Amino acid sequence: MFFKFSFSLSFYSFHRFSLLLLILCLARVDLASTTKMGNGYRLISVDESPDGSLVGHLQIKQKNNVYGADIPLLHLYVKHETDNRLRVYITDAEKQRWEVPYNLLPREKPPALKQTIVRSRTRKDAYTYTLTPSEYAGSELIFLYTTDPFTFSVKRKSNGQTLFDSRSDESDPYSDLVFKDQYLEISTKLPKDASLYGLGENTQPHGIKLYPNDPYTLYTTDLSAINLNADLYGSHPVYMDLRNIDGESSTHGVLLLNSNGMDVFYRGNSLTYKVIGGVLDFYFFSGPTPLDVVDQYTQLIGRPAPMPYWSLGFHQCRWGYHNLSVVEDVVENYKKAKIPLDVIWNDDDHMDGHKDFTLNPTNYPRPKLLEFLEKIHGQGMKYIVIIDPGIGVNASYGVYQRGIANDVFIKYEGKPYLAQVWPGAVNFPDFLNPKTVEWWGDEIRRFHELVPVDGLWIDMNEASNFCTGLCTIPEGRICPNGTGPGWDCCLDCKNVTKTRWDDPPYKINASGIQALIGYKTIATSASHYNGVLEYDAHSIYGFSQAIATHKALQGLEGKRPFILSRSTFVGSGHYAAHWTGDNKGTWDDLKYSISTMLNFGIFGVPMVGSDICGFYPAPTEELCNRWIELGAFYPFSRDHANFYSPRQELYQWETVAESARNALGMRYKLLPYLYTLNYEAHTSGAPIARPLFFTFTNETKCFGLSTQFLLGSSLMVSPVLEEKKTSTDALFPPGSWYNLFDMTQVIVSKEAHYITLDAPLHVINVHLYQNTIIPMQQGGLISKEARMTPFSLVVTFPMAATVGEAKGNLFVDDDELPEMKLGNGYSTYVDFYATVSNGMVKVWSDVRESKFALDKGWIIEKVTVLGLDGVQGGFEIEVDGNPVATTSKVKISTAEHRYTEKLEDRDQDMMKSVMIEVKGLELPVGKIFSMSWKIGNKA
Repeated sequence: MFFKFSFSLSFYSFHRFSLLLLILCLARVDLASTTKMGNGYRLISVDESPDGSLVGHLQIKQKNNVYGADIPLLHLYVKHETDNRLRVYITDAEKQRWEVPYNLLPREKPPALKQTIVRSRTRKDAYTYTLTPSEYAGSELIFLYTTDPFTFSVKRKSNGQTLFDSRSDESDPYSDLVFKDQYLEISTKLPKDASLYGLGENTQPHGIKLYPNDPYTLYTTDLSAINLNADLYGSHPVYMDLRNIDGESSTHGVLLLNSNGMDVFYRGNSLTYKVIGGVLDFYFFSGPTPLDVVDQYTQLIGRPAPMPYWSLGFHQCRWGYHNLSVVEDVVENYKKAKIPLDVIWNDDDHMDGHKDFTLNPTNYPRPKLLEFLEKIHGQGMKYIVIIDPGIGVNASYGVYQRGIANDVFIKYEGKPYLAQVWPGAVNFPDFLNPKTVEWWGDEIRRFHELVPVDGLWIDMNEASNFCTGLCTIPEGRICPNGTGPGWDCCLDCKNVTKTRWDDPPYKINASGIQALIGYKTIATSASHYNGVLEYDAHSIYGFSQAIATHKALQGLEGKRPFILSRSTFVGSGHYAAHWTGDNKGTWDDLKYSISTMLNFGIFGVPMVGSDICGFYPAPTEELCNRWIELGAFYPFSRDHANFYSPRQELYQWETVAESARNALGMRYKLLPYLYTLNYEAHTSGAPIARPLFFTFTNETKCFGLSTQFLLGSSLMVSPVLEEKKTSTDALFPPGSWYNLFDMTQVIVSKEAHYITLDAPLHVINVHLYQNTIIPMQQGGLISKEARMTPFSLVVTFPMAATVGEAKGNLFVDDDELPEMKLGNGYSTYVDFYATVSNGMVKVWSDVRESKFALDKGWIIEKVTVLGLDGVQGGFEIEVDGNPVATTSKVKISTAEHRYTEKLEDRDQDMMKSVMIEVKGLELPVGKIFSMSWKIGNKA
C-alpha cells in the first residue's frame, strides 16, 4: 500500500527530500567507514570436537567503551557442514545471545556453551601458552586462522584463492574483530576486480552489481522502493562474489545469518559489517558457479516454495476497487480485450472498515461475492485478497476479541503494544508465540469459510506503523476521522528513547537518515514471546508471519498455498512470493525493477516481480506499453496501482492492450517452460529469472549487465527501457540466438557484443540460445485452458551445425498438491534430447513417472528445429520403441533463416540454414519417443 517517508510532503518536495537524504547518506558512509577501534581478540584455546568441528575461545586484547563495553570472552565454533558449506560462528562464551530462531530457520545447532570450562579459563595464568596459526581443511574450503590478533580467512582448496580475509592492516579503514552487546564489527579484504551481488532489499540505481561506497543498510522498513540505496522491506545479509582470473570465473557466497539491523560498507577492496546485536554466524558456500552457490544457499535456508500453475498467469489488482461491480467489470473487460488474466485481487476495499478477515456488507455483500467467485472459479480464475498484520482494537470485532482471549499480541510493559495502521488503533500479533500461530490459522480458516479465497497477500509486515513510540487512543476525538489520506498518525504518542534498545549506541542508517530504529514501526523495546525483544526480532516479523500463513493455508484443504509477502528475510522464499513494493510509474523504476528481481533470485525468492506500469502516479501510455512487455516476463506478473492514481488496467489504452496481447500471449505459450523452471527452483534453488552471468560466467561484459536477463539458462529478454525509443542495444554472448516471436530470425555472435535491435512500440525482443529444447503450448486467456492445448518443442542448434546436441526438460503435475515432486503418482518428468551428426538429426525423450501425463492425454503436436540444413528424407518416428507410420497429418516445412546482422560473405555462404517444422504429430508426452531424419544442403 501507499506508505511513504513523510506523509505531509508533496511528491515534488518528497523528491527533493529524497535527494537530500541520499547526499547525507553518502556522506555518512565516508565518515562511518573510517573509524577504527580496539585491537581485536586473541585465540586462547582451540580443540577439535568429536564431530570434526573446531571449538575455541577468544579473549579481548584491549577494552574500550565505544558503543558499549566489549564482551571479554567469545566462543568460536567452526564446521564444514557439507562438502561445499563452511560455518564460522562467534558468540559470547558465557551468556546466551539472540539468534534467528532455529524453529523458524531449521539448521544445525552449535554445541551448548560449557560455562564452567569457560570461566576456569578467565584467570590470567590460563594464557601463558602460545597457539600457532593453523588451518582446518574440508573438501572444497579451507579455514585458516591466526591467533594474536585472532583473524580468519577462507580459501578455495582447488586453487588457493582467498574468499574471505578478516585481517586488518594499519592502512585499512576498519578494525579487527569487535564484539559488544550492541555492536559487532568484522571485515574482509576483497580483490578490486571482484563483482559482488546481493545485500538487500534495496533499489540499486547502478544496477545489480554492488557499487563501492553506496550505503547498504539491512533493516526491514516500510520505505517505498522509489528511495534509492535505502533499507526497504526485506533483509537479506547474503552476497555472491564472482571473480574472473585469466578468463576463468568462479563464484562463492557469504551469508551472515543475523536478523539485527546492520550497515554493510563496501569499498571495492573491502567489506565491513556493523551489526547492532546478535551473533556472527557466517556461512560460506564454495560454488564454484552461480547456480551452485544458489543451490548450496537454498539447501541451507530452504528451497523455494512450489507455486501453483495458475500463479504463473497474469494478475490484476488495484487499491481502489470500491465495490464488487468494479471487480466484475475488470474481469469482463479483460475478456473483451482478449488479454490473458488468471487472478483478480482485492486490496483492502473488500474489508469492513479496513479490518482483516471481514467483508464490507454494502460494497462486497457475501452472497454476490460468492456468486462471482463461483463464476470465475468455474472458468479457472482465482481470487486473492490482502491481509495486514495489524488487528483493529475494537471490542465488537471478533478477530480482536479472540486475539485478546488467546493473549497473542506483542507487549509493551505487559500490555498489548498499540499502533496505528489502516483500521486505526491496532495490536500486532506475535508470530513467535505458538498460540498466535494457532489463532492466526483459525482466523484464516474462519475467513476461508466466509470467502473461499485462493491465496493471501500479506502486506505492511515490516511491521509498518503510522505512528512512532508509545501511543494511547485519544479521548474526545475519532481516530482516524475518515478525512485525509488515512496514514496520518492520530493516536496520542510520545517517543520511546529511555532504553538502549530504543536508542542504541550505534546508529544504523535506518530509513537513509539514521532514524531511530523504532521510527514508524513497533517500539524496539517491546517484547515478544518468552521475552524476545522487538530490537532483535524486528526483521523476521514478515518471515514469521509468512510461515504462520503458509501453515494455515496448507491446513485448509491440503492444497498448495500461494502467499505474496512484502517483507522478507533469509528463508522467506520457502513459503512466499514477493513483489518489490511501492514503485513509481517512471522509466527509471522500470529499469530498477530488473535488478531487484534478479537480486531476489539470488536471495532464494524466485517468484518475484514489480507492480507493472508503476504503483503511482499515472504512467504514460508509452511507459505502460513498455512495462507490460517487460512485466510479461517477470516470474510474478501483476498490474497494481494506487488508490489515487488513474485506472491503468491493460485494456485502458488500445496500444497497451495490443502490447499485452503480444507479450502475455507469448508468456502463456511459455507456461510449461516457466512451470518447469518453477520445479527447478523448488528442487535446486535455481532462479527463474537470472542475470546473464549465470550462464555466461566467463563473459565479463555480462557481470554488470542489468538491462537484460535470462529466463532459465537460455531464454534472453531484452526490453526497451527508455522513452521514445524504437530500438534497443542488447548484449549477445557468443553463439546463435533465435528470435522467439519469429524463429526464422537469428543472430550469430562470434564474441560478446552489443547489437541494435528493432523494437517498435508493441515489440519486445526475446531470443532463445543454441543447444536448447524448450516446451511450449498454444496459449490462451486463462492458464487452465492453455494448459490443455497440444505441446510443441523448439530445438536450437548452432547455425549450420553438422555436429551438436541440445537438451531440455518438462515437469507437469497436479499443481493443487502441496508438494511438487516425483513419485506420488501425480507428476511426470520428461528429458528431451536432440543431436545432429553424420548427416542425421535425432530428437527423442526419456520419461519418468509417465502415468500422470498419459492420464491427462497431453500430446506433442509440433517440433521446430532451428539452425540446420534442410530435410533430405529418411523421416522416422518411434514411440516406446515401436515404429510409427507417418500419416497425412504430418507435414514437414522449411523456411530459410534471416540474419539481424549482416554477415561476412564467407559466413553468408556457409549459413544458408533453415527452420524445420514438423507438424501434425500425435506424440504422447507420457511415452518415450524418437524422431529422426537426414539433412543436407538445399538444391
